[in-house]
Amino acid sequence: MGDTPPAANVLTDRLLRSWLRCRRKAWLDRHGDATQRRWSAHRNLMLDDQQRCFVALMPQKPAHGQAGCAAGAEGVVGLRLKGRGPGGELVEAHPPLLRRVSGRSRWGAFSYQPVLARQGRRMTREHQLPLALMALLLEQEQQAPVRDALVVGGGGMGRRPARDRVGLSAGLRKQLGDALRKLRVDLDRSDPPPLAADRRKCTLCSWRGLCNAEAAAEGHLSEVSGIGAKRREMLKELGIHGLHDLAAADPDRLAEQMERFGEQHGEVARTLVAQARCQRDGQPERLQNTPALPELVGAPGVLLYDIESDPDARHDFLHGFWRLPCRADGSWDLTAARYQPLLVLAEHGEQRCWERLDRYLSVHEGWPVLHYGETESLALRRMAERQGVAEHKLMLLRARLVDVHARVRSHWRLPLNSYGLKAVAAWQGFRWSQTGVDGAHALLWWRQWQGDGPNRRGTTNALGWIFTYNRDDCRATWAVADWLLRQTPASFQSGDGGS
Repeated sequence: MGDTPPAANVLTDRLLRSWLRCRRKAWLDRHGDATQRRWSAHRNLMLDDQQRCFVALMPQKPAHGQAGCAAGAEGVVGLRLKGRGPGGELVEAHPPLLRRVSGRSRWGAFSYQPVLARQGRRMTREHQLPLALMALLLEQEQQAPVRDALVVGGGGMGRRPARDRVGLSAGLRKQLGDALRKLRVDLDRSDPPPLAADRRKCTLCSWRGLCNAEAAAEGHLSEVSGIGAKRREMLKELGIHGLHDLAAADPDRLAEQMERFGEQHGEVARTLVAQARCQRDGQPERLQNTPALPELVGAPGVLLYDIESDPDARHDFLHGFWRLPCRADGSWDLTAARYQPLLVLAEHGEQRCWERLDRYLSVHEGWPVLHYGETESLALRRMAERQGVAEHKLMLLRARLVDVHARVRSHWRLPLNSYGLKAVAAWQGFRWSQTGVDGAHALLWWRQWQGDGPNRRGTTNALGWIFTYNRDDCRATWAVADWLLRQTPASFQSGDGGS
């Protein structure tokens, strides 16, 4: 890597957190070509969650830096901590918030503890070890011990954040020392560490484009749909190291070999080999010789349905429908298709939301409701149950809901590494209006539009962007459904029925 300036040898809390998530990410953060990074909405959402949690924890505006600590402010931001780690290495941390607690420090009859905000419902090593590093450096800075640190989560929108205390035990300090040593070893490599075994988190990473290209080029086992970290290790133990190895394997022999890890792994072995061969050869394979969407035969039209959600608030804020009527000759009238967004504000309450949805669905009685994945079906059915809908109406609702993703999986094997909507619709040539946009972007726009409450909303442009993205997801669902309809075997076609 050539001579490195001293500042580049410092281990930081951000590098440590990256390394805990993915060894390769930390190396790329230090040595990677910054032009290869892709912007991700995930970090902005994380910062937004952090702000909401901290405001709920400590409503008054925090002070800044050394001056804030010296003044004994209740909260302090912007303090950069530098010092030595357990092994003598140069380390640096930037606590997002310091909270005043009882004790005595060089600043007076008080001391501070570091505070982190978390996303999700569980605290992990990604929170604990960076906090331990912050605490270690804060002890050196304030010349007083840090008894514990604080992790907050779930704040904002009028809710009190959950609080988890992290005790700085000898065991945690030892884990920190071990992690920093291993981080140093990885950062000193001339080449990046190998791709992560479990690449599900890669969708959140700014280096995902670079790593996805490498995974595809080398035929990484994670590129085979259905293979996660645990199954990949099993296959490697059996001498199968990539997609082409798996495609060349004898499915019956592999099934016997994998049964030693558990009967369920033996049962799936033949499917994995078939999927690898499908991806290697680039050709879809029919699994059932029956219509995938028989509900659409004779239907007056179809509703394409997609939800946008804020999972932390447990709030489905948008129910979007793309209304597609059917002509008298059985073809689909794309020129008459219309998008209908139903925006749901928290202050409206669920009853009002259900009444609007029920009214819209009733106007289109007899129209199947197509969605991609189980999220929409579960959300709608559970809402109906909570609202006390009669059993016979629940049965009718269930009959109308058609999961296009499930029909794809049951009727076809596709030459793709993912059966998600983005991958399957793009394979069929569908293009979203907004480049690189995903559900995280929609959530970020929603948070930006919400602002600080009903009287302080953000720009309406954000709502327009959300509607465009949601409408495109509905249209993408139709692109997949339309492909399924066009694959209907001739023996089941009652007429021309073009689309």
